[in-house]
Amino acid sequence: MYVTSLLGNFTLIWVIGTNKTLQQPMYIFLMLLAGCDILLSSTTVPKTLSIFWFNSHTISFNGCLVQTFSIHFNFATESAILVIMAYDRFHAICRPLTYTSTLTTSFIRKIIITALLRSVCIITPFVFLLYRLPYEGSNVIEHTYCEHMSMARLATADILVNVVYGLIIASCSTGVDLILIIISYVIIIRAVLRLRSSEARLKAFNTCVSHVCVIILFYTPAFFSFIAHRVGHKYVPLQVHILVANLYVLFPPMMNPIIYGVRTREIRQRVASMLLRAITRIHK
Repeated sequence: MYVTSLLGNFTLIWVIGTNKTLQQPMYIFLMLLAGCDILLSSTTVPKTLSIFWFNSHTISFNGCLVQTFSIHFNFATESAILVIMAYDRFHAICRPLTYTSTLTTSFIRKIIITALLRSVCIITPFVFLLYRLPYEGSNVIEHTYCEHMSMARLATADILVNVVYGLIIASCSTGVDLILIIISYVIIIRAVLRLRSSEARLKAFNTCVSHVCVIILFYTPAFFSFIAHRVGHKYVPLQVHILVANLYVLFPPMMNPIIYGVRTREIRQRVASMLLRAITRIHK
């Protein structure tokens, strides 16, 4: 799954980055999503594999903090990118006449920088909240990678601040992101249903199906893991939680390029053309 994720996302970045005809907002956001997927899986999977392959069960405290920051930063950034992609679809379908004048290169650059800064600002406190805690008991994390609550539970002090801050961030960033996405698609659906032509309605819906699939793949395991950590750890078996947490960093990054590659004609054609050229060279 990890190898498929790397191949798929690097191919997506290569295809979009080397074709001027694909230098449009939707494909630029898709390229950013692929970059986030690579970082998200690469932050966790190599260490997880080293546990099984080399029996490497140790990680430094600072290394654990870096991994925690990276995981949550990538998640927050990817969530923001999905909101931006929903906004892109909203403008393309509901306000097509102002699409090119609104989503300019300058606007895209500003919105991407804003998304990155937001992620840094909301995730950095996690590191300081973990760093301040005393760890005088067990140093074994019952997980395949480090993340905020799994580290906080090792502390020999009250972690209420960590729990509350995690809930606030989940509500005010990821929760708000999901609400904005839902609002965007409610408006899009209403606009599409007003179209007189059934062919136009089908075409409009097809442009959104890939994005909706990616949203479901991204948020479902993430929210399950979040709930299991805070309120469900007494009821959800540890093995199930760890399995879902690992699928969360593997399955969406693997499936996203496949979904977009299969459903987006331009990308599908470019990939097919690239493969044909490669096969031709091998035969020569």
